[in-house]
Amino acid sequence: MRHVSDNERRARMGIRHALAPSFRVDSPEAATRAMTVLHATESATVYLSCWARVRSLDAADVDSALYDQRSLVKQLAMRRTLFTFPRDLLTAAWSSVSARVANTERARMSKDVVKAGLAVDGNEWLDRARSEVLTLLTDAPEGLSALEVRQAVPMIDVKVEGSAGEIWSAPRVLTHLGATADIMRGTNTGRFPISRPLWTLTRHWLDDAPADLNPAELEPGDGYREIVRRWLYTFGPGTEDDIVWWLGSTKTVVRAALAELDAVAVSLDGGGTGWLLPDDVAEVSDPGPWVALLPVLDPTIMGWKDRDFYLGPHRNQLFDTRGNAGTTAWVDGRVVGCWIQDEAGAVQVRLLETVPASARRSLDAEAARLTEWLGGVKIGTGYVSPAMKGMTTALAIG
Repeated sequence: MRHVSDNERRARMGIRHALAPSFRVDSPEAATRAMTVLHATESATVYLSCWARVRSLDAADVDSALYDQRSLVKQLAMRRTLFTFPRDLLTAAWSSVSARVANTERARMSKDVVKAGLAVDGNEWLDRARSEVLTLLTDAPEGLSALEVRQAVPMIDVKVEGSAGEIWSAPRVLTHLGATADIMRGTNTGRFPISRPLWTLTRHWLDDAPADLNPAELEPGDGYREIVRRWLYTFGPGTEDDIVWWLGSTKTVVRAALAELDAVAVSLDGGGTGWLLPDDVAEVSDPGPWVALLPVLDPTIMGWKDRDFYLGPHRNQLFDTRGNAGTTAWVDGRVVGCWIQDEAGAVQVRLLETVPASARRSLDAEAARLTEWLGGVKIGTGYVSPAMKGMTTALAIG
């Protein structure tokens, strides 16, 4: 069995994730394909993940890919998380990870509706709510805001207590319609980094979609296999547990995909077993020194369940209590700190360990480059790690 060391895994990261300078790419589409998908829970993450990987980028380039060319599309998928997908991966998601999320959501919502006394049959209520929204959007090809949809469809203008104690309302119905690929987040009426999408029918948004962009076109297993194939190229070698966690699926699904792909088992530092595609087992070369400043929930830090080979002792400093990653500063495939913006909007780096002077200079240069690119725009976030909080406090004290 071939052995892949942690050093080689970090080298693969610099190359496959388009983070080492000589391996950066030329477009938001290429950056997204490099990562399989980009996290899109916060709108700014998509832009900043692309900025870190694209040689020359304007925010307008990302806008064009998302809203004009529509070569990148936001889709609810793995672990009930919003991602930006390359358009050609949508069908695989619709038939597998998104369908799984939709089924889980339906079961929860139907139960909540009955418990709230809105209907005797929760599934019937949800079907009727979905139908009314779809009818409304049929006559609104440019899309409508969530507020406009809620006002036009009174039956979803309700507050329902969920099983976990959360309160949900109209947006939850829109989320379910998005998971089933009936509607999409269309034009953004806000400006970077704010997300104020108009909801539109998928067939309106992808009006020139080829026939193969059909939610019913692929079997679930085929969809899972294609997504696992791309994950292995981006993140491999990864363990079975890594893939199960990332997909938000089961070991049965993952083992079937690995078998159909003829994935190759390799040994990892620490004694684990990882998997690679059969045409990707050759050792990669060292990409040379590199640094990166990545946004909250960037796919590089969120790509594996077992993160010790790049987090070292810093896990508790870099994730919030719900397991969401804050901003991160990287040197040669290891996280060494985080970054925030000061009151003036300048990017400041906080190190959690000592790094070589050359790496510190490179991180400072990258911070200056990001400061210039942001041009004074402040990036707010709901995902603040302990390291970020500590840095904010230190800057406030002065």
